[in-house]
Amino acid sequence: MDQAESPSHRARPDGPGRPDRRAGPRHRPAPVRDTGHPVVAGYDGSPSSRHALAYAAGMARRLGRPLLVAHIATPGIYCEPMTGQVLGVPRDGAEMERWLLAELDDVCDRTGLEVSVVTRRGSPARELAAAADEYCADALVIGAPAHLWHQVRGSVPVWLARHAHCPVIVVP
Repeated sequence: MDQAESPSHRARPDGPGRPDRRAGPRHRPAPVRDTGHPVVAGYDGSPSSRHALAYAAGMARRLGRPLLVAHIATPGIYCEPMTGQVLGVPRDGAEMERWLLAELDDVCDRTGLEVSVVTRRGSPARELAAAADEYCADALVIGAPAHLWHQVRGSVPVWLARHAHCPVIVVP
């Protein structure tokens, strides 16, 4: 018997030490829900950011990832130079979180979806990129700018596409 016909040298379809795949249907374990690497949705209340929020929620659900809703407000606190009076006091953090979760409930069903909220002040592009880095985001989903001027001269999506360390998805 030469080597090609030897039973010990015949290639088994499943390889040595592996279960026979033809034995019957295999049981697939349930997907494990990962608590890290969220899908980050940038939300500012605009119609396109509502679409982005819905898209991000669906993406997080499909990937089995948590959803992180990020609201970035530009610094809106101003001090009157003559009197020292503070104008434009920011919203309470708990009130902001309730508002963001209510907005999420308006655009999708969040049943079975792990949702977190983060609010920050500063440059929207820089703060969204920082939040995505801080939470090791799998993706960053934002709405497209509504004004033509932002589309022409550059905007948050353009800056994020160049500087974010995760995929950036822009939803119209």
